[in-house]
Amino acid sequence: MIGAVVRTLLSTGDPNGIGPEIAVAAARRTGAAPVLVGDRAVVEWAVRVTGGTETVRDHRPGAAPEPGTLDLIDVGALPAGAHRPGTVDAAAGRATLEYARTAIRTALAGGYRAVVAAPHSETAVRAGGASFTGYPSLLAEVTGVPADRVFLLLIGGGLRIVHSTLHQRLADAVTALDVDRVAAAGRALHGALGDLGVPGRIAVFGINPHAGEGGLFGGDDERVTAPAVARLRAEGLPVDGPTGADVLLAANDHAGYVAAYHDQGHVPVKLLAGRTAVALSIGAGVPFCSVGHGTAFDLAGTGRADPEALVRALQTVDARREVIPA
Repeated sequence: MIGAVVRTLLSTGDPNGIGPEIAVAAARRTGAAPVLVGDRAVVEWAVRVTGGTETVRDHRPGAAPEPGTLDLIDVGALPAGAHRPGTVDAAAGRATLEYARTAIRTALAGGYRAVVAAPHSETAVRAGGASFTGYPSLLAEVTGVPADRVFLLLIGGGLRIVHSTLHQRLADAVTALDVDRVAAAGRALHGALGDLGVPGRIAVFGINPHAGEGGLFGGDDERVTAPAVARLRAEGLPVDGPTGADVLLAANDHAGYVAAYHDQGHVPVKLLAGRTAVALSIGAGVPFCSVGHGTAFDLAGTGRADPEALVRALQTVDARREVIPA
């Protein structure tokens, strides 16, 4: 898109949570001038609640941002009367998904840098009738990429950790782990680090303590992570492991890490970064970033929610200079 302004699409998240408020606040605080994707009435309400005076205008692809203006793709997904800040509601859950789907489809048409999404409520989404395990699964659905090839990369506190499995019971996650999945997560991480401008060696966490201690603590690592590391090395990737997560994190001398399951990656990042962690979904061809915190229904409508994590998410994808091709 020569001569056009390349911008990021910002889905406003659950309309009854803090998403709309932090979306307009983050748009104010960054130079990225994101295009909001949500419902006009909710976005205009969020401008007022956060003490803003911006005019909300319909977005035109390629249009340059203007001071005092927020560009919006008006989805019209929330029924009249369904905007009830602080309430977990099925209609809001359905609207949340439609905002994100619209942003992803718009990005797939080409000419945008990335998609960033404000937080969702999994409870509200499930109440709306959708089978949903987080934004990575939705990204896979819309792009047509197999769900087990789209991964969550959590960034914060100086750590970058991709998750081979995500929202599953621990026993199910271990069952789902295989060589192909762990190797795919490693490849996706390697590519994402290059896109983020932080290439370097990566390491694979063991599934069991001490990466199984040669089978002493089970054969999962000999069955899964060790062959995955061998495969990635044979492909020329700079990979170490499998090694116990505690040992690798104590040294923290790798550019990124491959975790086996949700808490193995989430706990260290959230311990160090708190609510400022960002979540990058990788592997689908559309850069998609969200935040590491939830919808904070107790703060919705107060104008006091901190947009810092969403600002960081926008800054993370803004560092990419590539345009999503049509």
